[in-house]
Amino acid sequence: METTLIAEMKFEAALAELEATVAAMENGQLTLEDALAAHQRGVFLIRHCQNRLDEAQAQLRIIEAGQVREVERNFLESA
Repeated sequence: METTLIAEMKFEAALAELEATVAAMENGQLTLEDALAAHQRGVFLIRHCQNRLDEAQAQLRIIEAGQVREVERNFLESA
């Protein structure tokens, strides 16, 4: 199981880990304890992905509204 801090993960990396975790759980490749830990991390991965999507959607609304304003550099680098 990946030990990277979820908050530091790019969207694509978090989604790929989530997909791999789901596949492992569906194939019965995990012990009960590992499945529970994977489920918990999966919940955090889902929340992280949703937050990243929400942030991207907010940025798109700004762009679509024709507003020009400073975008946080951290947001752009972590996207």
